[in-house]
Amino acid sequence: MQKNNTYSFYVGTYTDKESQGIYEYLLKEDGTIKRIGLSALSENPSFLAMTPDKKFLLAVNETNQKGSGAVESFLVKGDSLSFISRSSSGGAHPCFVTINEQGFVLAANYTGGNLGLLRMDEEGELTDLLDVEQHNGSGTTQRQEGPHAHSVYFMPGSDRIISADLGTNELWFSHLDTVRQKLLPSDPQKIKMAPGAGPRHLAFHPNGNWIYVLNELDCTVTMLQTTNEDKYVKGGSVSCLPSGYTGHNTAADINISSDGKFLYVSNRGHNSIAMFRVNAHDGSLSLIGFQSCHGDGPRNFSLSPDEKHLLVANRYINNIVSFKRDKSTGQLEYVHQIDAPTPVCVLFKSAKSAW
Repeated sequence: MQKNNTYSFYVGTYTDKESQGIYEYLLKEDGTIKRIGLSALSENPSFLAMTPDKKFLLAVNETNQKGSGAVESFLVKGDSLSFISRSSSGGAHPCFVTINEQGFVLAANYTGGNLGLLRMDEEGELTDLLDVEQHNGSGTTQRQEGPHAHSVYFMPGSDRIISADLGTNELWFSHLDTVRQKLLPSDPQKIKMAPGAGPRHLAFHPNGNWIYVLNELDCTVTMLQTTNEDKYVKGGSVSCLPSGYTGHNTAADINISSDGKFLYVSNRGHNSIAMFRVNAHDGSLSLIGFQSCHGDGPRNFSLSPDEKHLLVANRYINNIVSFKRDKSTGQLEYVHQIDAPTPVCVLFKSAKSAW
């Protein structure tokens, strides 16, 4: 819903405490937040996605029931969500879901270390699992004893797919055979990150030439560049933390402004949003500074559709915090916060695609 630059958004949660599922809130024009209420009962809906036409919402159930979590579909109906269907995600503890224009759905299964492929029809009904891409390998840290698929993305205007696997410490490339409805490996299939980096999420520059990889474990952002052969090569990396910081930290989420000028990262431990300026000529990042997240454990965060505000979900202190964003400088200024039960994902109803 949008009225006078007022935007509705959904909050995905963990339901091991007081939360019951997916909640809806309202971001007002002045940056203050109002709770609307519980939109749908759901178990551990830790990541959410909207269909391109905004008619349906997808949620993962980050669980391990008989070796698999699930993906749920809902009809967006006013201030509520109407449950439609649930299907296996293809592996344990799915933590990311996305859908393309053709209705193909991909889930990244963290504990399963794989990707699950499904499809949604025009009524919002999910098929049973169509295919699974199983990852293999390990990294150099205790968190990397085996594959842990953490996110997956459709490339725009093509059948290509990129997945970040924290456990194997690699980006995995594949493509979708839409006729056979299968995931097929690309050549080359993988790009290794620096030892112990732990790739988690990606942000795509609007020019289509640069991808920014958020590495959870070593708290860096690594740039990928396209080549003339339409492949990707690694560029430089920058730290998400202040110089000299020695406390524990894991990086969580990454977003880029639609003009491609500014990039943001959430830090859990330092409990901040790191702000970067993007060099328009070569895509390199320069640190602007850090904004306290006014909470503990900032997980997912999201820019409002008009990009005048940025909302952060602080998992461990149970709040959502609103910041005013200066479009010319990229700086964030605290505005407001509101209670939310174990929030881990913020998704605007009129959210733009990841591209």
